[in-house]
Amino acid sequence: MDRKGKKNDFQRPFKLSHQLLCITSINFQRKALMGCVELMLQPRKGDMKSVKVNCKQARIHRVCVDGHEASFQYQDPSLDLTQRDPKSRNLEFLSSCHLTAVESVDQDSGYHGEVTIKLPSEVHKTVKDQKPICVSMDFTLEDPKGGIHFVVPKGEGSYKETGAHLFTYRHENSARLWFPCIDTYSEPCTWKLEFTVDETMTAVSCGDLVETVFTPDRKRKTFHYILSIPTAAPNITLAVGPFEILVDPHMHEVTHFCLPKLMPLLEHTTETCHEIIEFFEEVLSFRFPYSCYKQVFVSEAYQEAIPYASVGLFSVNLLYSKIVLDQTPITRKHMARALAEQFFGCFMARESWNDYWVPAGISGYLYGLWLRSTFGNSEYRHWIASEVEKLCQYETTYGSVILHHNIKESSFTRHFPHQHPHTMSLQHYKMLRCKAHLVMRQIENRIGAQLLLQAFNKLLSLANTSAQQKVLSSSWSTMLLSTAGFLKSTYSVSGKDISNLTDQWVKKGGIVCFRGSFVFNRKRNAVELDIKQDLLGKGTQKYVGPLMVRVQELDGSFNHTIQIEENTTKHDLPCHSKSRRNKRKKIPLLNGDEADIDINAMDPESPVLWIRIDPDVTMPRIVQFQQPDYMWQYQVRFERDVIGQSEALKVLQLLPSMPTSTALTDIIENKLYYYKVRIEACMCLAKIANALVSTWTGPPAMLNIFTRFFCCETSPPIVRMNNFSDFQQYFIQKNLPVAMSMLRNMNAVCPKEILQYLLDLVKFNDNSNNKYSDNYYRAALVTSLSNTITPAVTVSAEQKITAESLSADVRAIIDEVTRFLNLEKHLPSYRHTITVSCLRAIRNMQRNGHLPADFEIFKSYAVHGFFRDVRLVAVECLVDLIKVTLNSDELYWLLDLAIHDSVSEIKIGILNALVRNPPFTKDSKSPLNKSNLVEKLWNYVNHETFYDPKLRCEAVDLYYTLFGKSRPNCLPAPQYGVVVNLKKGKTQINPANERPEKRPYDYVDSPGTSKLKRPTSMPVVTSQSAEQPSKLKMKIKFGSTSRSHSVLDTDDVLAAQSLLSLSHVDMPSRPSTPGGAQEHSGSWNSPPSHLHEDFSHGPTPVMKQDTIQMPQPLTGSKDKKKKRKHKHKHKHRHRGDSDWSSPATPASSVNSPFASVNSPLNFD
Repeated sequence: MDRKGKKNDFQRPFKLSHQLLCITSINFQRKALMGCVELMLQPRKGDMKSVKVNCKQARIHRVCVDGHEASFQYQDPSLDLTQRDPKSRNLEFLSSCHLTAVESVDQDSGYHGEVTIKLPSEVHKTVKDQKPICVSMDFTLEDPKGGIHFVVPKGEGSYKETGAHLFTYRHENSARLWFPCIDTYSEPCTWKLEFTVDETMTAVSCGDLVETVFTPDRKRKTFHYILSIPTAAPNITLAVGPFEILVDPHMHEVTHFCLPKLMPLLEHTTETCHEIIEFFEEVLSFRFPYSCYKQVFVSEAYQEAIPYASVGLFSVNLLYSKIVLDQTPITRKHMARALAEQFFGCFMARESWNDYWVPAGISGYLYGLWLRSTFGNSEYRHWIASEVEKLCQYETTYGSVILHHNIKESSFTRHFPHQHPHTMSLQHYKMLRCKAHLVMRQIENRIGAQLLLQAFNKLLSLANTSAQQKVLSSSWSTMLLSTAGFLKSTYSVSGKDISNLTDQWVKKGGIVCFRGSFVFNRKRNAVELDIKQDLLGKGTQKYVGPLMVRVQELDGSFNHTIQIEENTTKHDLPCHSKSRRNKRKKIPLLNGDEADIDINAMDPESPVLWIRIDPDVTMPRIVQFQQPDYMWQYQVRFERDVIGQSEALKVLQLLPSMPTSTALTDIIENKLYYYKVRIEACMCLAKIANALVSTWTGPPAMLNIFTRFFCCETSPPIVRMNNFSDFQQYFIQKNLPVAMSMLRNMNAVCPKEILQYLLDLVKFNDNSNNKYSDNYYRAALVTSLSNTITPAVTVSAEQKITAESLSADVRAIIDEVTRFLNLEKHLPSYRHTITVSCLRAIRNMQRNGHLPADFEIFKSYAVHGFFRDVRLVAVECLVDLIKVTLNSDELYWLLDLAIHDSVSEIKIGILNALVRNPPFTKDSKSPLNKSNLVEKLWNYVNHETFYDPKLRCEAVDLYYTLFGKSRPNCLPAPQYGVVVNLKKGKTQINPANERPEKRPYDYVDSPGTSKLKRPTSMPVVTSQSAEQPSKLKMKIKFGSTSRSHSVLDTDDVLAAQSLLSLSHVDMPSRPSTPGGAQEHSGSWNSPPSHLHEDFSHGPTPVMKQDTIQMPQPLTGSKDKKKKRKHKHKHKHRHRGDSDWSSPATPASSVNSPFASVNSPLNFD
């Protein structure tokens, strides 16, 4: 059995019962913090000689055990993965080294850790008697690359005025990146947390805030938190900043935090939070596990939402005002998923990585219940169908997703090891979470929803009872979720054994692929069904078990359960109806409705209207079923299930006919259909109309529909003033122009009347009396104009593009896109949605030969200082342009940005964009495929991403996409020689030619301390200065049409402006961290409240209508040399000396006369 899957494969020689985390000083100018930790350990073995702790990046100054100074050893193999063979460029070898390095410091795979503390002889007797010992560690953290992020905007004013703040983040167990701990979910303990911050700051962390104590000089204050519920270290977080505080008016135990001037947005965004908590409490019949809950919204977040124990960390981009529609469901879904993981994921965590599917599946299942309760059954079923489709597409493309591995694979079937979350591809990780909740839904179908919820309640009740045991920490094991424990709970509640289900879907991977057809036997009045399974495709598996078939007949809908045992099975399904000839009668449907269906199109001998295989999506499957066109048309019009409607639409777009277009038109016009199905019908109708263009009569498709819905009854029709009070109609109004823009005539060109219609929609758009913002609608109009572009007709490839060479239609589109983009500089839209659409439109015009291929405009938008969405779409356009032009300089520029950018989400986004749209692949011959690129990516994976496992895995995906698993073809064959060492009795491969790689860290041999020496300077991305002459000028020409201004809430406007300023171009990039050899002017005890440096602000790059010109390419500073790392380990004794002003002192030891000062955080 896999060693990570065994519960008692090893036993840690101690049990962690309590931990103190004390941060005594935070310096935003140096991006550093100082603190100490105390771990209370209960020895399990009397011969324990050492304690192993996880810690990365931090500089440890002193370690004491029960007050006695102890020596320690540090070793982090993730700093250099391939030090055994520095010349290897083989991804299989690197993946093996990656897994070995991660597991060698993983607390779940053995008694491991980066820091090994040798117990002093004075405590040997205490350990032998198995009495508790206290391990204390003083540490500092300066300029961390991962795990904790400092947001320090440039600008005049104090940190409170500029909104400087910090927050921690993680990808699975990554707490070691910012404080020493036992970094595993399987070692929960109680916590005492103390954070000393500037008096203008607020520290938010896990647990209950018991008091806030000012220092005697009243310049700083200490926040004291106590977390009495045993919690693992990865679920501990910290956020410090000048937050504005909102106590939930409906549930006082809930508190929300945001950056300055965003309070109106915070109030509107969080108004439904209490309803989500109440829903989960009612469903689970269990109170919220923590006595309080805190939601913190931060800038430059690692991801949209990260749940921690009693804390939810969210991106500030999720905030929205009451005038925004599209963001509302997105934000509420993130909040609901984070709250579901408070129960399963934080309160009850996984026991091992093999058991991760249990908390992920339960929280995803609970989120689905909330989704169905809040947004309706159609939204829920549409979400389930989309999740199944994503999983099936991934498994058939990349291979199976296995949730629980029984046997450790000796060789990697993929380019990454699956045994650890820090080595797993990010895409595979997302699919694992997706499959986990789908399997939980299968378990619900097997034992029933109520019994499954009872099993959840039983798990929570046992964990809650265990958490109350404060002395016997051994009983805390019931707070850990394991596969065996979950199956035992479900069996004790339901009495049903589901081991066969878990064996097939949890311990095995693959989806099921059904291919079906039928023939109606008139003599026997039965359907002869033929079902086949495709077992040859990638990522497929054989299914044996029951399968539901739903047959819609003239007399109603009937379910048949058939048994699948062989690869090919034939079944006879008796029909309950008799055929009718030329008779019209209302036909009962599945939901009880009766539909008046014209049956003249169907076979007069058959009573079958349509057939569906596995209509409830009870398993991850692909169904390819053959039935006549009219059956699909009946299904899409009269089926009352959104999954059946979507399935029919996917098939009908391949079956163009006039009856199909009529059916699609009826769906679009009928407001009773689910709005996402109507949107899919719009896109499908565009494809049908293009296929029937030679026989199409009348006006273009969907033109009359839009006119009838949203235009005045004039000639020519003029669009009415916007009114988005009908939400479903709003989404139709937004997507209909996009679908119309895809129409093409006989010459494969968008009809001129469609283009003119879209230009009129832009011209006459009036939002003055609408209470909702129209920024998403205007962005959709820009996208529509872009979609009308078709490839330019050029005489020769060398013909230059000029304004005179462009057609009038293209010039009109360029003028509108330029006007929108320039207007965004002065009146930015929410989340800069219009800028995003304009950049995509510019790239589309470049792709079709109407604009010159210019990198500078996208590079100017990709640098630090712009909103995240804008930067990511600029990167997407750059990647697409690089793929076409094969420009190596721009590719290296983009990779440098991925290496040196200060925002982790942007780094990951750049690598992900290159993976999705690679400039070349391993099987293609490209001038970009050079050894320099191999070395750059190899070093990035091997050395420079040790601080972020998600970033490293994304870089591994890119390396695999470009070069494959074996040695890249562009490299010369390795010249190996065999040397036999007779003295040592071993063989070495060409040891003389092996030169050690540069190391990012060195051991420093000091008589008083054992620490890591950081490189003096890391390369940073430099922002453009204001004096650069290549900045663009622009002239804005507006139409003469006057529009009245809409009346908006002043608070909403101010809050929206403040939100945009967080990521607007006026905010320059953060200053680079001073080198280790430089003198620091900042003081730890009194951090400066003002930045006295004069930072220049570069103007926003803008665009003319006739020329496109942008700033010079962004360049990164050169890498400084890194010293070589010793291959042997050092053991050092600490004497307490340090290069810091004083050793860390617990904040609780400060006796302040202001101890009775009330806390600004009042959760009562």
